[in-house]
Amino acid sequence: MDLTVVATPGYFATMGAEYRYLKKRAERQGPSAADYEKNDTIASLTMGVASLIAPFVMPKLLAPITPGKGKYGKALVATAVAAVAATTIADAVARRAERDGASDPNEPEGVDTPPASERRRARRWARRVAKVGGVTAVVTGGLAVTTTLASRLTADRMWKRRRTRDLGAGPLAVAGAVLAWDFIYYWNHRFMHESRYMWAVHVVHHSSERYNLSTALRQPVADAVGTFLPYSALCLVGFRPELVATARGVNLLYQYWIHTDTIRRLGPFERVFNTPSHHRVHHGSNPQYIDRNHGSILIVWDKLFGTFEPEGETVVYGLTKNIETFDPGRIATHEHADMLRDVAASTTWRERFSYVVRGPGWAYERHKARRGVLIPSP
Repeated sequence: MDLTVVATPGYFATMGAEYRYLKKRAERQGPSAADYEKNDTIASLTMGVASLIAPFVMPKLLAPITPGKGKYGKALVATAVAAVAATTIADAVARRAERDGASDPNEPEGVDTPPASERRRARRWARRVAKVGGVTAVVTGGLAVTTTLASRLTADRMWKRRRTRDLGAGPLAVAGAVLAWDFIYYWNHRFMHESRYMWAVHVVHHSSERYNLSTALRQPVADAVGTFLPYSALCLVGFRPELVATARGVNLLYQYWIHTDTIRRLGPFERVFNTPSHHRVHHGSNPQYIDRNHGSILIVWDKLFGTFEPEGETVVYGLTKNIETFDPGRIATHEHADMLRDVAASTTWRERFSYVVRGPGWAYERHKARRGVLIPSP
């Protein structure tokens, strides 16, 4: 039983109550970013439905290309290897053409001599090959890694490999599974903010410039192309697969109620647990709020590992570069598309990998530098 699905009637009931409260508040105090807006709410609910469908659809789509499992797995790996080789050769050809052009003392500046024309043609074609090859290598290589990990780290496989006793299904086992899941979730959530290819998956949840209970349902649909610390690892230490599923449901249900502006502060409770105040910070684009408060149920992980920030100034919700659309397709894919455009424009493997695995902030600073915007030295 998926607790998050069972709770669906509760979602709509509480959103309805919140909507009525916020509408009355807006009449007294004026509008705020917590208010429901029709198009934004529809987009959030659409993404919520899509996130429920994706776990059933994506595995079926990716199974045929999974290395070691699908019949096209070897072809996927071969494509990735060929793309890496072609791109590497193209990079070398382009660099040599540029270097020879810069070092030829007999070539008059501004004169289109035959050698110069040939070098420009070679460089141009090499850059085109590298552009296509780099994107192909990243996409196919990424799919090879993510599908392989997903097929080998299922809860059932981990359970069969366990070397400890079965912890059973009692209250202590349930509590232990929830606590362990929460710890792993903190690191996965933090990683989704600190590596761009993972941010491309997670950014869906941060794309709204509103903050209410409907925002909680604006969930990613591309988890299948991410890499996560496996929650199935809990099975290795004796937690049953069904307990791991229960811990997931408890975790997600807890996160639902903290997406609200109607609850302000909760006193001593906030010292240990995540609350609406703490999570409002997490959704803020204010400089001091970026990449803070990654916890799910417990906020103590953030306090222990240096990512905690209390709510102070009014939170500005959304992204540092908002996408200005309610189109679910654009919401789900915009960061992946931007990332691949950056890969296509790169001229070295170091730059390509940086655009994929380094933080999204690094990429945005590079964009500013390309536009000639002065940025401070790191």
